[in-house]
Amino acid sequence: MAEYNPFSLRGKTILVTGASSGIGREIAYECAKMGARIVVSGRNVERLKATLAEISVATGNEEHLAVPADLADSSGIEALVADLPVLNGVVHNAGINKRMTCQFIKEGDMQNILRTNLESPVLLQKSLLKKKKVADGGSIVFTASLAALRQTPGNAVYSASKAGIIAYAKTLAVELASRRIRVNSILPGMVWTNILSNTKIDIETYKENEKTYPLGRYGVPADIAPLAVYLLSDASSWMTGTSINIDGGAGM
Repeated sequence: MAEYNPFSLRGKTILVTGASSGIGREIAYECAKMGARIVVSGRNVERLKATLAEISVATGNEEHLAVPADLADSSGIEALVADLPVLNGVVHNAGINKRMTCQFIKEGDMQNILRTNLESPVLLQKSLLKKKKVADGGSIVFTASLAALRQTPGNAVYSASKAGIIAYAKTLAVELASRRIRVNSILPGMVWTNILSNTKIDIETYKENEKTYPLGRYGVPADIAPLAVYLLSDASSWMTGTSINIDGGAGM
């Protein structure tokens, strides 16, 4: 008798965007270990190849795929979707940040953040649905952020982009419920990833701030990945339209 595992992803094909580093890379790796066939996508070709190689070696499975794509470009979205098999799961994880106080917001920075964090996943999901690339009974997961609910100075545009994703995901959940496709959002608190290096805040400031977290630390990508596995698995088959904080208690 096979070992019972309600969180198994065996037999599922899952796309993870922003998979060349950080949270996306860890989600792809964890899903592969749980038996899924993974399609990783990202802009950095070399890092994406490294992710694919690591996953393939760790799982002994050569069926995983890497499809590089710049999702800020509509042609990149269409090329990615054209190369995809039918999916049982999608993790919209690609994202960027750049801190700026409200009086110094520049149009170009705002467009770049909103395009990457909000417009691109929305347009990618539109194309996936129109091209019938998401199987009935599947699961769609968005990486949003605690920043959508808990504001800090200089984070207005990023917070707005993630709040928009949460609202979009809830609407998508309503629209796809008749197909038993579930849609949920993960809201991480601060996680030690490369995105922190783009915010012009020194590392010592981050280390002091993480002491304010009730659990005493920021997260790491490995803290987030198991929640994505749960939402992609049949264990969460009665969960849709939710936004789940995973933040070391920071949102309390």
